[in-house]
Amino acid sequence: MAPTLMSDNRPEICFFDLETTVPQRRGQGYSILEFGAILVCPKRLVELHSYSSLVRPDDLSFVSPASVRCNGITREAVVSAPSFSKIADEVHDLLHGRVWAGHNIVRFDCVRIREAFEKIGRAPPEPKGIIDSLALLTQRFGRRAGNMKMATLANYFEIGVQSHRSLDDVRMNLEVVKYCATVLFLESSLPDILTGNPQGSPISPSSDDGKSSPEQPSPNMHILSSSLTSENALNLSPAGVGNSEHHPRISLLTHHIGGTNADVSNPVQPDPFNMGLLRNEVKPEALQSDVTMEEKTEQNSQDIDIAEGSSSYARFLALDEVSLTSINASLVPYYRGTQRIKLLHENVGLQLFCSCLRVRFGVNGKFLNQGGWPRLSFVVDASPSLCEILNACDNAAKTIFEDCGSSSEWKPTVGRNYCYNNSPTVRLLIPTVVNDNITRYAAEIHQKDSSGTVQKLVFSKFDVAELGNLIRCGIFVDAFFNLDTYDYQQNAGIRLVAKKLVIHSD
Repeated sequence: MAPTLMSDNRPEICFFDLETTVPQRRGQGYSILEFGAILVCPKRLVELHSYSSLVRPDDLSFVSPASVRCNGITREAVVSAPSFSKIADEVHDLLHGRVWAGHNIVRFDCVRIREAFEKIGRAPPEPKGIIDSLALLTQRFGRRAGNMKMATLANYFEIGVQSHRSLDDVRMNLEVVKYCATVLFLESSLPDILTGNPQGSPISPSSDDGKSSPEQPSPNMHILSSSLTSENALNLSPAGVGNSEHHPRISLLTHHIGGTNADVSNPVQPDPFNMGLLRNEVKPEALQSDVTMEEKTEQNSQDIDIAEGSSSYARFLALDEVSLTSINASLVPYYRGTQRIKLLHENVGLQLFCSCLRVRFGVNGKFLNQGGWPRLSFVVDASPSLCEILNACDNAAKTIFEDCGSSSEWKPTVGRNYCYNNSPTVRLLIPTVVNDNITRYAAEIHQKDSSGTVQKLVFSKFDVAELGNLIRCGIFVDAFFNLDTYDYQQNAGIRLVAKKLVIHSD
């Protein structure tokens, strides 16, 4: 089948969704298990056409118990289904030359579509524009519904329970967008009356929807979206491969009302429907995709106040100050009725200080956070005492996590690489924040010379290579870090988020 020419006579928006396998080992990749799409009239938001099909993966063993827990699609369900190559013509015809829409499609579904077509030796379909409802609603609707998972949004509007099946999910996606747009439309008509705190029922924690946002997106984040007007349509190559220069990524700084940078003294807010305001701020940037399930999970809540406690770290406990029997976990209020798991030591939030951690793998900046900026991390060797503490934290948090009924797989905080004599390691995350379109490190970074003198480093710009030269294999660091729980894309666990790092000179 000849590729469909890109043209302006395909005005429909194609909402689509994929259900995939869940990789069980590094480098395994994803296999599509189901494709579902609807064509929607952009003027009336009515469904014009629908299509869905189960897909048989090349290797049925990829349909693991974790995959079944995620979407309910079993090996028996797909054993007689067509391969992706059999439905590729239909998928290409639905997608090519149209505006694509979906929840978190930029980081997940678009990448998987491109991979699937490249695997069968065909050119992938290209979008006329992309609307990622995760980014768009995070910016426009805000976090009033709690986290931005599709299941949570559906629960907020009481429009049903997410089934994790492609066609049902895209229809639910469209309904959620309609509801959000209606609320924003009403609020814009009477902003002084209708924009107060909503008086709704608290949002109960929901199970992970497989492709949603972190539980609390950063209030100052970059979003990916597209106007529907033809002169501003964009092509976007989610995988960051091929002719990426022809697929610019729209990245714009947003200041969410109520976030840390909101100007509360100015009651006049931008019209949430004025897309022209966004077009004035767009900047094309290269997009790089994630490559593994472990690295794909988003940074959880960025609840790090740079000013708070920047000069005092007395609350951080050295390893010998921690009593394993005093470690516990508890559900605490989070955002508008939601809850999260918080790790405690003697009923106080647990924060740790570790000295002389040897860096096993230096700074890695090839993975992106929700805003499209590098998500920085590095791996250090873990001492036996640190392993004991983190294992106790895992056990305490996992117990509550299982009681909440999440279907995600718990990832141990301590990793063991059998290629390196089973040496235990942990990953430390270096958080970043964006202010006035400038990215900076959200952790204090210091350097200690051979005489023991410690000096705070001031960085003139955000430079992954520069930081990588400082934090590299074999270097020792002292680390003050938080222990934050996450539950995202069928993975759950504890992240070690650096608050302060002291890098030892050679």
